[in-house]
Amino acid sequence: MSNQLVFIALQSTDDNRPVIDAIEADNPHATVHRYPAMVKIDAPGRLEINRATIEDLIGRTWDMQELQLGLISLAGNIEETEDQFVLAWR
Repeated sequence: MSNQLVFIALQSTDDNRPVIDAIEADNPHATVHRYPAMVKIDAPGRLEINRATIEDLIGRTWDMQELQLGLISLAGNIEETEDQFVLAWR
């Protein structure tokens, strides 16, 4: 696995806060940068977004496609299933 940084930037909204918290919980190696209108999360090599973690925080079912609603930018190759969204360099 490469140690090159991957990142995701999300709008800082009420709907995205649990998503950001879940990303932070599932990726302890990540660095979170909070700005007034967005949050950028960097990680060496790999960043995982897990549907189950988000659902635990929001208390309802959550579709991985909902991530697109607050997405600003990202860097890395995407691997997406209905349960997980992964950024990593191949």
